[in-house]
Amino acid sequence: MRQGELWRRMEEVLGAGYAHAWAELVVMADLEGRTVSESLAVGTPCKVIWRAVWAQLELPDSLR
Repeated sequence: MRQGELWRRMEEVLGAGYAHAWAELVVMADLEGRTVSESLAVGTPCKVIWRAVWAQLELPDSLR
């Protein structure tokens, strides 16, 4: 998964206006205590980040 796909998915579930703010604010244990933005900055694969977002938001399997 590429970064553009990650953002598209996040905007789809959180809304275009909120996804980027959420990515800056929400710290996730599945990302070693980092936010989405911090994880991207350190090179965490987008697929790993999406799995953490999916779990954090308790999204349905269809969005996995």
